[in-house]
Amino acid sequence: MTTPRNAFDPEDILAGILRWVRVESPTYDRAAVNRMMDVAAADMRDLGAAIERIPGIDGYGDCLRATVGGARDGPGVLVLGHLDTVHPVGTIDGRLPVRRDGDRVYGPGIFDMKGGMYLAVHALKETLRQRGKPTLPVTFLFIADEEVGSPTTRAMIEAEARRHRYVLVPEPSRGGTAVTGRHAFQRFWVTVHGRPAHAGATLRQGSSAISAMARLIQTIEAMSDFERGETYAVGVVQGGQWVNVVPIECRAQVLCVSPTEDSVERVHRNMLALAGESDGVRVAVEPGPVRPLFRAHDGTLALYDQARRLAADIGFDLRHGQFGGGSDGNFTGALGIATLDGLGVDGGGAHTHEEHLLVPSLAPHTRLLASLFETLGN
Repeated sequence: MTTPRNAFDPEDILAGILRWVRVESPTYDRAAVNRMMDVAAADMRDLGAAIERIPGIDGYGDCLRATVGGARDGPGVLVLGHLDTVHPVGTIDGRLPVRRDGDRVYGPGIFDMKGGMYLAVHALKETLRQRGKPTLPVTFLFIADEEVGSPTTRAMIEAEARRHRYVLVPEPSRGGTAVTGRHAFQRFWVTVHGRPAHAGATLRQGSSAISAMARLIQTIEAMSDFERGETYAVGVVQGGQWVNVVPIECRAQVLCVSPTEDSVERVHRNMLALAGESDGVRVAVEPGPVRPLFRAHDGTLALYDQARRLAADIGFDLRHGQFGGGSDGNFTGALGIATLDGLGVDGGGAHTHEEHLLVPSLAPHTRLLASLFETLGN
């Protein structure tokens, strides 16, 4: 027997999401992320979960593991997601205040992905209220550094996933389409070393690292093949120290997306080939965090098929596909563990000042998660 349809009030769910959204938590602000983890820990403790706080390293915030026992023992369900955002503290009082426009509700992190993680918490709360326990044990793993590639948490995520039978990732929904695969993501640091000179007196004797980087950025981004889904994007550039000194160093971060194994290898090869020295300028390329290619496999497709049937009972058509937009689901799916991603809220504007969710998605998507908690393992 599943939870009755009237157990999920979208306005009640929205109120919980907004309570989380108002606790701003940009990745690079450890104290802010930890305040958000405090809120999530309190909510999970209210559900009777066993709580483990995992101290952050390398300047990142803490992570949180919260487990609720099931009616059956054994490998259970891992709910995997992050509470860090790309929006600096103060965004909520400036360019992205919490506001509602009809079915759209705006706020920093509301779509990616506090909305989805709260849906899962609410779904578990309703499961416990209606049934006492989920069928299998359910563990939530709240991640603190996902928006920068999960550089300090990948090993933990993979180890936790291996202890579970299923992984549910409430990253943003793609208009009612679940994610059964994700493109690979590779990050690179590119550093250009120039030759110094006095910018006002001996400019021609120098070689500007910033000028060289500007030319190199055009070269890098021109390698994108949008039809094939292989892209190169420079997102952060830092260089120079004094305006009267020809800059001798400029550093950039590059994010590359690959939809296939061949593309992963080609991107890696293309980026490393940029290294070298010419005309007094030296270029160095350093590979960074990688999100491996997640391709749909039998376990994931079987999990999707169960979710599709449950969604049909609820009243919506759940499609699926492989997409870009990396998540921690890349790690678990690439391990061959049954992973269903994109189970969060519908909406749009991720990583922009138009980030929003769509209220009509809240009840059906929460009910789907609750139904999965109730039926996985039966």
